[in-house]
Amino acid sequence: MLKESDKSDQRPILAVPMGDPNGIGPEIVVKAVDDPKTRTFCRPLIAGDAWCLEKAVELCGSSLKIKVVSGPEAYVDEPGQLNLIDLKHQGVDKLIPGRVEALAGQCAADYIEKCVELAISEQVDGIATTPINKEAWRAAGIPHIGHTEMLADLTRTRDPLTLFETRGLRVFFLTRHVSLRQACELVTKELVTHMIRKCHNALKQLNIQDGTLAVAGLNPHSGEHGLFGDEEVTAVAPAVEICREEGLSVVGPVSADSVFYQARQGRYTAVLSLYHDQGHIATKTLDFERTIALTLGLPFLRSSVDHGTAFDIAGKGIASPVSMIEAMRLGARYCHAYRQHLTK
Repeated sequence: MLKESDKSDQRPILAVPMGDPNGIGPEIVVKAVDDPKTRTFCRPLIAGDAWCLEKAVELCGSSLKIKVVSGPEAYVDEPGQLNLIDLKHQGVDKLIPGRVEALAGQCAADYIEKCVELAISEQVDGIATTPINKEAWRAAGIPHIGHTEMLADLTRTRDPLTLFETRGLRVFFLTRHVSLRQACELVTKELVTHMIRKCHNALKQLNIQDGTLAVAGLNPHSGEHGLFGDEEVTAVAPAVEICREEGLSVVGPVSADSVFYQARQGRYTAVLSLYHDQGHIATKTLDFERTIALTLGLPFLRSSVDHGTAFDIAGKGIASPVSMIEAMRLGARYCHAYRQHLTK
């Protein structure tokens, strides 16, 4: 547990796994911790390897000092300090930036597992994750396709929900990592109804009580009443009507060519997009670096950058920390409300 002198500090402690050592994770962690504004909203506690972070400090021209601690109870809240739980993996000094390597994949998974351990035991207030590489995970025999699946398995969570947020635009996803053909087939009245309910509950978890959820249309101009595609008529509109009768504030279908702009202007609190790229294109076009993923439904809040390991620039010290800083900021903004909602 935290030291008595730290208990009155309202800035949450966020556990941050260092990410794939061969990617840009160590660099963006160093730069984010080194940025003075980060300390104004959170206290980041890194799970990683000291050797990798010391190399990243040197590479980025930072003056940060690595402070190895046993856990949150030993956190040193001083400028210029990077608090690290050192997992001391053997062989990390032989890793080559920009390469897919099994050891790097195993390290990245171990960092996440340590952060989950801290979050489940409520020693930290949330997790802000860095990029992993799926090929490296496969090489290491990690049985998960990504962060969300691993977090769900470690916490025994069924069907966690992803929310993207950037510059006030919030986007949920009816479907994600399936083909476009399969995504269209999954637009059913039953699934849309289920997801509208989940989205409303998720917003409450973040203490977002007011406003209206909009469900995006699937076809151009929402199908023009069945002229080209009938999913809006057979699935979306009936699901919206069911949920409205339950007292939920929801509208739809709203044409996808306008709904995201309207939500950005404040007309809607959030949008339920119907397939992966529909929502990704909207948020990332608005602000690619500040598009942050929040994973809801876990026993703690997880925020994350929404970019990859960037092997093409790893080890060059040029990676931007903007997304990492924003992931920490949003995690810090919502984690207390989320935790309080879980304990009600």
